[in-house]
Amino acid sequence: MDHLSDPVLFTILGCEIGFWILVLGGLTLRYLLHADRVSTIVLAAVPLLDLALLVAVALDLYRGGDIGFAHRLAPIYLGVTVAFGRRLIAWTDVRFAHWFADGPPPKPIPKRGPIRMRHEFADFARWLAAAAIAASVTLALGYGVADVAQRTELFAGFQTLGIITALWLLTGPVWYAGSSRSAADA
Repeated sequence: MDHLSDPVLFTILGCEIGFWILVLGGLTLRYLLHADRVSTIVLAAVPLLDLALLVAVALDLYRGGDIGFAHRLAPIYLGVTVAFGRRLIAWTDVRFAHWFADGPPPKPIPKRGPIRMRHEFADFARWLAAAAIAASVTLALGYGVADVAQRTELFAGFQTLGIITALWLLTGPVWYAGSSRSAADA
């Protein structure tokens, strides 16, 4: 299947666009229109996008869709949105409040030191949670909806999870632990 015509890929793209529409819309309601209650409802709707993506992938598998890149990406996308979504909304909220509501400026994360190290380990822990969610979704789709051939193709996504995990570990916690030690030795 051509990636550009894959309905699952379009669903992922739609969910990402929907995420930002809900986040920016919710923050606009909160800070520019002072509609806090409505803002909270709009922001609380973000997980519905994840549900829509899960249903779309399950329906495509059920209908016999050919497994492609998007089918293996969808569980990873879901895991990342669940594990990182709240923090990304908070990150955007601080900036939106600063730009439009005289909120304090965002505090930058230091380039090194113990605060940076905690940040890197916290991000890696979030990634591990995202990977666990992605693996669970992949297993649920593989055993709950996919046929045997689809399952084999879908489970190829586990390799991607392993590669991302190894790269993240090396370029995050290991890298900053090494650079912190060498800075302390200097």
